[in-house]
Amino acid sequence: MWNEHELSKMVGKNIPFPMLSDQDGSIGKMYGIYDEDSGVETRGRFIIDPDGIVKGFEVLTPPVGRNVEETIRQFKAFQLVRETKGAEVTPAGWKPGKKTLKPGPDLVGNVWKAWKVKEAFED
Repeated sequence: MWNEHELSKMVGKNIPFPMLSDQDGSIGKMYGIYDEDSGVETRGRFIIDPDGIVKGFEVLTPPVGRNVEETIRQFKAFQLVRETKGAEVTPAGWKPGKKTLKPGPDLVGNVWKAWKVKEAFED
């Protein structure tokens, strides 16, 4: 419902992944974001892979909105890593189409040599 009436209008299209509504708070209780005193959930975003593993999450108090573009960026990053079976990883700020990294012992402590922060933020 949120995607149909608000989110899709904010980003100009439907979101390309399933979203869940938790009307009775049972899922919020399971993930620890349900506020018993007020009877509502804190706003949360959980990225769960096809195997049911939580890969990323963000919980914000109601006065601060979530960044939809960042959610989509992370979603695409997790998809890429899954598709490459971990042969490629995405550094902080990575965007689709930008350089990825090849994980390995030589990369530890040397990410700064292989990737510059500025590159991730250029369009």
